[in-house]
Amino acid sequence: MGTLNHFSFGWLTPVLSYAMACAGAALGLRCTLRGLAATGATRRNWLLTAAAAIGCGIWTMHFVAMFGFAVDGTELRYSVPLTVVSLLVAVLVTGLGLTVVCYGRHRGLALLGGGVTTGVGVAAMHYLGMAAVRMHGGLRYDAGTVALSVLVAVGAATAALWAAVTIRNVYAAAAASLGMGLAVSCMHYIGMAAVHVQLDPARTDLDGVSPMEFVFPLAVGLGSFLFLASAFVALSPTAQERAGGPAAGELAVEEFPVPAVGPEADLPGAAPADPHGLDSYGQHPYGPDPYGHDRAA
Repeated sequence: MGTLNHFSFGWLTPVLSYAMACAGAALGLRCTLRGLAATGATRRNWLLTAAAAIGCGIWTMHFVAMFGFAVDGTELRYSVPLTVVSLLVAVLVTGLGLTVVCYGRHRGLALLGGGVTTGVGVAAMHYLGMAAVRMHGGLRYDAGTVALSVLVAVGAATAALWAAVTIRNVYAAAAASLGMGLAVSCMHYIGMAAVHVQLDPARTDLDGVSPMEFVFPLAVGLGSFLFLASAFVALSPTAQERAGGPAAGELAVEEFPVPAVGPEADLPGAAPADPHGLDSYGQHPYGPDPYGHDRAA
């Protein structure tokens, strides 16, 4: 039986992985809010961005936390195809859950269906990521702990989807993002608690790549994307903010009443017209009479 260490770098990997999960959740919530306020292709694009953000946040959280995972007596490597598939699964199931919730007609059933779909998908991403691990030995899992991790994933996904379609306040969304990051981190470490390693005395060459060769650059790239995109979306105004009024220093057209002349003078709120039809310079607004008649007479 191999000795497992989930915190080989101390608290560095748990804290960084939690930050990744929170960043993905915050960006996903913000994009979902934008999508709910839009229609047509714009809504679809916002929801796709939200799915990419949440999915990448969950995937990055998992593999950043895995940097702290070590097994005494064997090195760890990763299968590139399975690692990429786990990322795609995270994004796709999150997108499916958001689609079910945002386009479903019955709020309760849509949340339940979307939460179960997304939660099971998140758990599948986690265990696909574990299946990508290559070591001198084999992994086995405690069934009860695995079931608990799936339940936590479903609960976290349902809460995340509820927050995505319900919360409108920025501060409440930030609090929800912190809670979602904590739930995803708990799901990961509960799933890791189910792992047991049986070492193989034979020392054959391991296939796959080391974490620093592939997983680390990809995790850093996705993490940078999450933080930069979060800052961009958070600072960009919403449609309501853009339509909220003229910018500072600008005056609206209504602040410059124009004297009405002719039939418009009888409209409610129109400026009173001069009884002789003259403008403020004593001239007729239509210019001098070409026949020499006095228009003001």
